[in-house]
Amino acid sequence: MSQETALMIAGYGKFFLILFIFVIFYGYAISIYRRDKSGERDFEKYSNLVLDDSLDSPPLEKRERKKS
Repeated sequence: MSQETALMIAGYGKFFLILFIFVIFYGYAISIYRRDKSGERDFEKYSNLVLDDSLDSPPLEKRERKKS
């Protein structure tokens, strides 16, 4: 295999890797947008966690403990 062929294969590999990562991150952004719009989860609370990060702050979500 010549150097030119190896560089061409590496270039195509990088292109498809970047394309794959772009699709994954774009799908994740769409899922966050849909969950926020449907009211399933409020991501504003999580962004406020950065500003209110103390041990005395109340929990963001209430959890029910499963009894075994």
